[in-house]
Formats: sequence, structure tokens, C-alpha cells
Amino acid sequence: MLIQIATHQPQMLWPIVQGTPRWVWGLLATLLWLGLTQTLPRQAGLRRALLSPLALAGFSAWGLVSAFGGSTALAGALGAWLLAAALACAASLAWHRAPAAGTRYDAQARRFHLPGSPVPLLLILAIFLTKYAVGVELALQPALAQDGAFTLQVAALYGMFNGLFLARAARLWRLAQRGSQGGPAFA
Repeated sequence: MLIQIATHQPQMLWPIVQGTPRWVWGLLATLLWLGLTQTLPRQAGLRRALLSPLALAGFSAWGLVSAFGGSTALAGALGAWLLAAALACAASLAWHRAPAAGTRYDAQARRFHLPGSPVPLLLILAIFLTKYAVGVELALQPALAQDGAFTLQVAALYGMFNGLFLARAARLWRLAQRGSQGGPAFA
């Protein structure tokens, strides 16, 4: 419905944006900052590099529970989310076994040297926009919270995004393990 409004009745978008709680825009600004920092080469500690995907998974889980917590389809949605995350993670790891070129791990300092990439920013924005669009859809059509097909589609989308982040963390973890064991710690 939100896409229909945007394409057929764009004048209705402004009231939706105006009705959005202010904290949502603060969250968007924080997520944009987080994503933009990842477009530049940087260093990150082992803990931060590996916990960030878990934090975004938590954001997605919160999105599911806040949207569908009262629904009988929540258990199925969580299952679909986990399945989609596992499949996306496995597919991403099969497609790209090594971290991005230029990624290094300093085992002594327990720090990654990471090249910049727009991919984390795009995934962060995709998760945020999914959460926002679902919130708007549910505000406009509350009955969707009980629609099993809608619930599963949203859950699978969140899971796909999270699986891609988890694959990135798994690649970094493998790199750190090689570096900690004295093997080459660069990709």
C-alpha cells in the first residue's frame, strides 16, 4: 500500500512523514552515521566487528515482535526469519569465501583493518526502511498483523538482510582465527 501511495498519491506521503514519531528520525540519523562510517577505511576491534551484526539482528527481531507480537503467526515469522537468515548467510559464504580485498587482522592488537564499503550502509538502510514501511502499512491496515503471508514475507526479508550481515561477521571471524593461529591474516 505504501508503494501505491508513493506512486499514485504522493501528496499522502507528507502526512505519513509528519506523523512519524521524532525518535524514528533520530534512529535513522544514528543508523546513517553508522553506515556512512563503514564506507571509509577504518579499524575495528574484534568484539565490535562481530557484535554489530548481532545488534542489527536484534533490531530486526524487535521489528518482528513489535509488528506482529500479538499475532498468532509470530512463531512462524521467527522461524521464517531464522531460515532466511541461515540461507542468506550460507549463500553469501558460498559466493564470497574471503573477506573483502584489503581486509587484515592484527592478532596482537585484536583489530581488523577494513576497507570502506557501501554494502553495510545499504543493508542498514534496507532494514530501517523495511521496519518503517511495515509500521506504516500496519498503521494503515492493522489487519495485516494477522495476515500470515504478509508476516512471513516481512520475516524472510529481515532474515535475508541479517544473513548477509552474519556472513560478513563469519568471514571476519575466520580471518581472525587464522591470524590468531599464526596463519596469514589478510585477504
